Amino acid sequence: MSSDELKIFIGLGNPGVEYLKTRHNIGFMVLEEIARLNNSEFRQSKKIFGKICEIGLANNKKRLLMPTTFMNESGRSIRAAKDWFGLNNSELLVLVDDMDLPLGKIRLRSKGSSGGHNGLKSIIKHLGTNEFNRLKIGIGPPSSITKERKMKTVSHVLGKFSSEEIPILNSVIQEIITGIELLQTNGWEKTSTRLNSYKPDIS
Repeated sequence: MSSDELKIFIGLGNPGVEYLKTRHNIGFMVLEEIARLNNSEFRQSKKIFGKICEIGLANNKKRLLMPTTFMNESGRSIRAAKDWFGLNNSELLVLVDDMDLPLGKIRLRSKGSSGGHNGLKSIIKHLGTNEFNRLKIGIGPPSSITKERKMKTVSHVLGKFSSEEIPILNSVIQEIITGIELLQTNGWEKTSTRLNSYKPDIS
């Protein structure tokens, strides 16, 4: 795909102060930092069930979307935005937390299954396909033991990052922002190679 096709970056998460800075909201956190760096602010849009922000100018204008539908209905907001702005699936990039990846790992993919993630399940349902770009951001599992992992999943994804995790988290967010910028100049293949092999430097 051509990187200049990307028109909208979508962060997944849950609205409300009680979910602020939780692991499930890492997609929100990346977009909020991009908006801050571009001196832009999000505004609520009832038409697309989310908060929207614009960065860049003219042909280089991009949109940032944070659905306010809660995670398991993310697809409703994304489908509404896609239809309202007249976008193709290839122009979307979804930023989503991934419990199967350790914190510090990133994966850029152009398609794939939901992997059990409720936000991705909803997007696949509303778009009618699993062929859309996603940037999976590792948050690590709550346990390596299957039974414990299942029991602790909800409290883990809705929990906040520990003080030990914050430096890694900040490094990852900066790398993702750099990667999004590089997509415009270096293209999909080179950028995905960089992001997929990324290791945080927190020394």
